[in-house]
Amino acid sequence: MATMTWEEICEDPNLRDLPYKIEQDRYGRILMSPTSFGHSRRQGEIYYLLRTLLPGWVIATECGVETAEGVRVPDVAATKNRAPNWNDIYSLPVAPEICVEVLSGSNRPQELEEKRRLLGERGCREFWVCSKDGKIAFLDAGTGEALAGSAICPKFPFRLDLD
Repeated sequence: MATMTWEEICEDPNLRDLPYKIEQDRYGRILMSPTSFGHSRRQGEIYYLLRTLLPGWVIATECGVETAEGVRVPDVAATKNRAPNWNDIYSLPVAPEICVEVLSGSNRPQELEEKRRLLGERGCREFWVCSKDGKIAFLDAGTGEALAGSAICPKFPFRLDLD
Protein backbone atom coordinates (compact mmCIF):
# COMPACT_ATOMS: atom_id res chain seq x y z
CA MET A 1 0.00 0.00 0.00
CA ALA A 2 1.43 3.39 -0.99
CA THR A 3 1.72 6.07 1.66
CA MET A 4 0.12 9.47 1.21
CA THR A 5 1.83 12.82 1.43
CA TRP A 6 0.55 15.33 3.99
CA GLU A 7 -0.95 17.38 1.14
CA GLU A 8 -2.80 14.31 -0.17
CA ILE A 9 -4.11 13.59 3.34
CA CYS A 10 -5.38 17.18 3.66
CA GLU A 11 -7.05 17.08 0.24
CA ASP A 12 -8.63 13.61 0.56
CA PRO A 13 -12.43 14.11 0.76
CA ASN A 14 -12.77 10.84 2.71
CA LEU A 15 -10.67 12.25 5.55
CA ARG A 16 -12.08 15.79 5.69
CA ASP A 17 -14.96 15.38 8.11
CA LEU A 18 -13.59 12.78 10.48
CA PRO A 19 -14.13 13.66 14.16
CA TYR A 20 -10.44 12.98 14.82
CA LYS A 21 -7.23 14.90 14.89
CA ILE A 22 -4.99 13.53 12.13
CA GLU A 23 -1.18 13.36 12.18
CA GLN A 24 1.36 11.41 10.17
CA ASP A 25 4.26 9.34 11.49
CA ARG A 26 7.73 8.92 9.99
CA TYR A 27 6.54 5.99 7.88
CA GLY A 28 3.76 8.01 6.24
CA ARG A 29 1.03 6.28 8.26
CA ILE A 30 -2.00 8.28 9.33
CA LEU A 31 -2.48 8.63 13.10
CA MET A 32 -5.92 9.59 14.38
CA SER A 33 -6.95 10.72 17.84
CA PRO A 34 -10.60 11.11 18.83
CA THR A 35 -11.58 14.37 20.51
CA SER A 36 -14.39 15.31 22.88
CA PHE A 37 -16.39 18.45 23.60
CA GLY A 38 -14.24 19.08 26.68
CA HIS A 39 -11.10 18.83 24.56
CA SER A 40 -12.52 21.32 22.04
CA ARG A 41 -13.58 23.66 24.82
CA ARG A 42 -10.10 23.69 26.41
CA GLN A 43 -8.55 24.19 22.97
CA GLY A 44 -10.88 27.14 22.30
CA GLU A 45 -10.14 28.77 25.64
CA ILE A 46 -6.38 28.51 25.10
CA TYR A 47 -6.81 30.01 21.61
CA TYR A 48 -8.87 32.88 23.04
CA LEU A 49 -6.40 33.61 25.84
CA LEU A 50 -3.43 33.59 23.48
CA ARG A 51 -5.23 35.95 21.06
CA THR A 52 -5.97 38.25 23.99
CA LEU A 53 -2.56 38.11 25.68
CA LEU A 54 -0.35 38.13 22.56
CA PRO A 55 -1.66 40.91 20.29
CA GLY A 56 0.08 40.92 16.94
CA TRP A 57 0.87 37.20 17.11
CA VAL A 58 -0.58 34.61 14.77
CA ILE A 59 -2.61 32.05 16.74
CA ALA A 60 -3.77 28.84 15.07
CA THR A 61 -5.43 25.57 15.94
CA GLU A 62 -4.38 22.18 14.61
CA CYS A 63 -1.64 23.31 12.24
CA GLY A 64 0.62 20.62 10.81
CA VAL A 65 4.35 20.98 11.43
CA GLU A 66 6.90 19.06 9.36
CA THR A 67 9.27 17.13 11.63
CA ALA A 68 12.03 14.59 11.13
CA GLU A 69 9.46 11.88 11.90
CA GLY A 70 6.35 12.99 10.03
CA VAL A 71 3.82 15.77 10.48
CA ARG A 72 2.81 16.59 14.04
CA VAL A 73 -0.21 18.77 14.82
CA PRO A 74 -0.28 20.90 17.97
CA ASP A 75 -3.79 21.61 19.23
CA VAL A 76 -2.99 25.33 19.51
CA ALA A 77 0.08 27.23 18.32
CA ALA A 78 1.33 30.82 18.54
CA THR A 79 3.97 32.52 16.42
CA LYS A 80 5.21 36.08 16.18
CA ASN A 81 7.53 36.18 13.19
CA ARG A 82 7.40 32.75 11.61
CA ALA A 83 4.22 32.96 9.53
CA PRO A 84 5.13 35.18 6.58
CA ASN A 85 2.99 33.56 3.85
CA TRP A 86 1.76 30.38 5.46
CA ASN A 87 -1.94 30.73 4.64
CA ASP A 88 -1.82 28.44 1.62
CA ILE A 89 0.56 25.72 2.77
CA TYR A 90 -0.42 22.36 4.25
CA SER A 91 2.29 21.96 6.87
CA LEU A 92 4.64 24.45 8.44
CA PRO A 93 8.37 24.13 7.69
CA VAL A 94 9.25 25.37 11.20
CA ALA A 95 7.35 25.11 14.45
CA PRO A 96 5.62 28.08 16.06
CA GLU A 97 7.29 29.45 19.20
CA ILE A 98 4.50 28.07 21.42
CA CYS A 99 2.88 24.68 20.75
CA VAL A 100 0.11 23.43 23.03
CA GLU A 101 -1.18 19.89 23.45
CA VAL A 102 -4.63 19.47 25.04
CA LEU A 103 -4.75 16.05 26.62
CA SER A 104 -7.36 13.51 25.66
CA GLY A 105 -7.85 9.86 26.55
CA SER A 106 -5.69 8.72 23.66
CA ASN A 107 -2.53 10.61 24.70
CA ARG A 108 0.36 8.48 25.99
CA PRO A 109 3.29 9.98 27.94
CA GLN A 110 5.88 8.65 25.48
CA GLU A 111 3.94 10.14 22.54
CA LEU A 112 3.78 13.54 24.25
CA GLU A 113 7.51 13.41 24.93
CA GLU A 114 8.18 12.48 21.30
CA LYS A 115 5.96 15.30 20.05
CA ARG A 116 7.67 17.81 22.35
CA ARG A 117 11.10 16.68 21.18
CA LEU A 118 10.18 16.76 17.49
CA LEU A 119 8.57 20.20 17.70
CA GLY A 120 11.53 21.45 19.74
CA GLU A 121 13.87 20.26 17.01
CA ARG A 122 11.84 22.33 14.52
CA GLY A 123 12.13 25.54 16.56
CA CYS A 124 9.33 25.43 19.11
CA ARG A 125 10.50 27.22 22.28
CA GLU A 126 7.71 26.33 24.72
CA PHE A 127 5.57 23.19 24.72
CA TRP A 128 2.52 23.45 26.92
CA VAL A 129 0.32 20.59 28.08
CA CYS A 130 -3.26 21.19 29.22
CA SER A 131 -4.69 18.40 31.39
CA LYS A 132 -8.34 17.36 31.41
CA ASP A 133 -8.95 19.49 34.50
CA GLY A 134 -7.52 22.58 32.77
CA LYS A 135 -4.11 22.70 34.47
CA ILE A 136 -1.32 23.97 32.23
CA ALA A 137 2.21 22.56 32.41
CA PHE A 138 4.84 24.71 30.71
CA LEU A 139 7.89 22.92 29.30
CA ASP A 140 11.04 24.00 27.54
CA ALA A 141 10.46 22.43 24.13
CA GLY A 142 14.13 21.78 23.53
CA THR A 143 14.96 20.07 26.81
CA GLY A 144 11.62 19.00 28.28
CA GLU A 145 12.49 20.83 31.49
CA ALA A 146 9.50 22.11 33.46
CA LEU A 147 9.19 25.90 33.49
CA ALA A 148 7.81 27.99 36.34
CA GLY A 149 5.54 29.64 33.77
CA SER A 150 5.69 30.90 30.23
CA ALA A 151 8.52 33.30 29.46
CA ILE A 152 6.86 34.17 26.14
CA CYS A 153 3.37 34.78 27.58
CA PRO A 154 3.93 35.37 31.31
CA LYS A 155 0.30 36.36 31.99
CA PHE A 156 -1.04 33.01 30.76
CA PRO A 157 -2.85 31.31 33.68
CA PHE A 158 -1.72 28.04 35.22
CA ARG A 159 -5.29 26.74 35.05
CA LEU A 160 -8.18 27.42 32.70
CA ASP A 161 -11.36 28.82 34.20
CA LEU A 162 -14.07 26.83 32.41
CA ASP A 163 -16.92 27.32 34.87
